Amino acid sequence: LTFPLLSVTFLVSFGSSMLYGYNLAVVNSPAVHIKAFYNATWSRRYGHGLASGSLTLLYSLTVSIFALGGLVGSLLVGMLVERYGRNGALSRSSLLVLLAGGFMGFSRELGSPEMVIVGRCLMGLHSGICLSVVPLYLGEIAPKNLRGFLGLIPSIFICLGVFFAQVLSLPELLGEERFWPLFLSVVVIPASLQLLLLHCFPESPRYLLIERNDICGATKALHRFLGTPDVQDLIKEMKEEQRSLSSVEMVSVWQLLQDHSVHWQTLSVVVMNAGMQLSGIDAIWFYTNTIFENTGIPVSQIPYTTVGTGAIEVVAGLLGCFTIEKLGRRPLIITGFCTMGICSAGITVSLLLQNTLPWMRYVGITCVVGIIAGFCMGPAGVSFLMTAELFTQSHRPAAYIVGGSLNWLCNFTIGFIFPFLQMSTGAFCYLVFCGVCLLVALYIYLVVPETKNKTFMEISHVFA
Repeated sequence: LTFPLLSVTFLVSFGSSMLYGYNLAVVNSPAVHIKAFYNATWSRRYGHGLASGSLTLLYSLTVSIFALGGLVGSLLVGMLVERYGRNGALSRSSLLVLLAGGFMGFSRELGSPEMVIVGRCLMGLHSGICLSVVPLYLGEIAPKNLRGFLGLIPSIFICLGVFFAQVLSLPELLGEERFWPLFLSVVVIPASLQLLLLHCFPESPRYLLIERNDICGATKALHRFLGTPDVQDLIKEMKEEQRSLSSVEMVSVWQLLQDHSVHWQTLSVVVMNAGMQLSGIDAIWFYTNTIFENTGIPVSQIPYTTVGTGAIEVVAGLLGCFTIEKLGRRPLIITGFCTMGICSAGITVSLLLQNTLPWMRYVGITCVVGIIAGFCMGPAGVSFLMTAELFTQSHRPAAYIVGGSLNWLCNFTIGFIFPFLQMSTGAFCYLVFCGVCLLVALYIYLVVPETKNKTFMEISHVFA
């Protein structure tokens, strides 16, 4: 583990992955202020305020447009990484954050709710790109014995992003009504740092050699990242993969879906990425305050309770990062989904019984924390890491497009329909999430092999 390898991992995790986590949670606390701004603007324009249903719909769009932007971003990943490389795609995507921060930061001054929605969409576009490119980049520059450790660092920063959003939302910091545009736009700071520093690090050696046939550039990149002149074994392994792919061009999404030789890998990516969002984790992040209010926590205490859950997220992410190379990928992701499923059922029970048994509200809080901890310990990072590990170079970008698209499509679905699902089914909506989590855990147990300490070619042979 060299300083350049660790530095670039922290840089892209801080400048990209953390912003995804931040934007998942940033709309939770200022919801009341943003709705008030929408209502006041509507009154100034049309002489009357928005009806309750229309205001809920407009705010749901503000929350979920982030996922639609992410969906578009994930569809662009293949083109961007092929044209600009992994490092280049991340650098260019930082410009989207600067633009989005400007839109959201000046929206109130210009009296434009549309700028908030456009800014959220641009942030989603950035996250859709980075959520796939960061694990792709790190998976290709890391030695096989460090792939798990480095691959989970972005998931820790996703948890940190959520935690920072929760901390900044406290009334003592940016939680007051006058600060919400600044609260939405502080994302420009990490993005600016990444934009300034990322060019100091080399491109992915595997991209340079296998896709660009630049052996000299790949050798220099390996020297820089690994800190050793002896990289011939890795060059040999990459050339072997290049030879095996010499008759295969970079496959498209349609070709990937039609390729029966990677049928089970593709299905596994679909199940893990769709299951990760349909597990209900985004409902927890987007609507934390509402969920805690339903469990009976006093409104004045909710921001501090939320910060406590954020701290547990970070601890769970660290636990997953430091145990993945010992326990392996499968145990972590199966344990994570099982924990989330059981806790989702626990929330339903606590909401149904809290009127007759007041202490059940604490069970509900514990279950919310359990869902977040289970997600951060396993599915948050392992799903993206395994997408890189299950495919060879020719299929990997297309696999990230498929996984990323499903991830964001399900993210949008949950973010948009959860308020209405909650109104129509009440406490029973969490049983849907329970069923999804347990079915995904069963699939992974039966189908997905362990990939720890295996080369990409070895993993491909296991599936074959």
